[in-house]
Parts: sequence; structure tokens; C-alpha cells
Amino acid sequence: MEDFIVAFGLLLAMEGLLYAAAPDLARRAVVSILQTPDSVLRIGGLAAAVVGVVLIWIVRG
Repeated sequence: MEDFIVAFGLLLAMEGLLYAAAPDLARRAVVSILQTPDSVLRIGGLAAAVVGVVLIWIVRG
């Protein structure tokens, strides 16, 4: 559970830095996401999840 909380904190820190450093880029990304078809978002989300699990598997053994 501790690792989950640390990972969540890292996610929030990275998101916060994006909005602080480049708010216009973040706004354009949100507009782009709203215009992207659901199927593309599903495939991208699934691919990101698989890559994340593989990275964790490699690092944690």
C-alpha cells in the first residue's frame, strides 16, 4: 500500500508540474483528447497500462 501511495504522489507531482510549466500546452492537450475518438483513447490507455505493468514487472522482478 505504501508503494501505491508513493506512486500516486509521483503522478500528482508530474501532473502538477505539467500544468505549472506549460498551462497552454495542457489546455491544448485536453481539447485534443476531447476530439479524439473513444476507440483511439481505449487503445492508447490499454497500451499505456501494458507498458506500465511490464516496467513494474521488469523493475520488481
